[in-house]
Amino acid sequence: MPPTGPQTASASSKPATKGKLHQRRLARTRRLFAFDRGLDSRWVAGADEAGRGCLAGPLVAAAVLIDYETLSHADRRALAGLHDSKQMHAEKRAEVFPCVLRAAERVSVVIRCARGIDNRGLHVTNIEALSNALERLRPGDGATCLVDGFSLRECTVPHRAVIEGDGTSAAIAAASVIAKVTRDRYMQRAAAQHPGWGFEEHVGYSTPEHREAIERIGISPLHRRSFQSVAYSQLELAG
Repeated sequence: MPPTGPQTASASSKPATKGKLHQRRLARTRRLFAFDRGLDSRWVAGADEAGRGCLAGPLVAAAVLIDYETLSHADRRALAGLHDSKQMHAEKRAEVFPCVLRAAERVSVVIRCARGIDNRGLHVTNIEALSNALERLRPGDGATCLVDGFSLRECTVPHRAVIEGDGTSAAIAAASVIAKVTRDRYMQRAAAQHPGWGFEEHVGYSTPEHREAIERIGISPLHRRSFQSVAYSQLELAG
C-alpha cells in the first residue's frame, strides 16, 4: 500500500535545498558585482555604517575601494555570498571579512564613541563618520564613490547616494561587512569589562533582554544617554 499521512522531506532533499540556497546567494552576489561593473569605472568605492540604531556602543563607518581590473577570479570566488551584512549570518560575515580585506585595494574604518554621539547628535556623527571614512580611503579622481543612503554635503570626495546600497553594490556591501564585523567584535570584547548587559549577544541593539537589563541595573558607560528609547523611560539620566 502507498504511504499515508503527511509527507516529510527526505534526507536526500536537504542537500538539494542547500544547493538551491547557495545558488541564490551566488546569483545575488553576481548582481552586486554587475551593478558596480555597470558603472564603467575601474575603481569603485563604497561606504556604509553599522550601529546607527543601537542603544549602546560606537558607530562604525567603513569604506572599501575595489580595483575591478586587478580583482582576481579567486577573490570573486572568496566573496561568494557577499550581501548586505544585516542579511548575512554572523558566521558568514566572519568568513567574508578577511576576504574583503584581501580583495580590496584599500579599506578605511572610522569609529565614533557613545560620548561623541551624545555630544554631536546621532545624524551629524553618522554623516561625519561616513565622510571621514571616504576621505581617508583616498579613492582618487578616477573612482566612482558610492554611499549607502546618504548624501554627504561636507565630504570632499565626489560621491553619490545609493538607496539600499548594501543590497545593490558590491563595494557598499563589502563596507557594510567591514563595519558590522568591526563593531560586533568591539562590543563582544567590551562585554567582559561591562558584564550584565549581554553585549556579547545583542552587541548593543535594543532587544527585550537588553531593555530588561537596563531596567534592572541601569546603563553602562557604553550607553548613549541622548538616545530616545522607552528602555530609558524609568531612568534618571541627568548630566
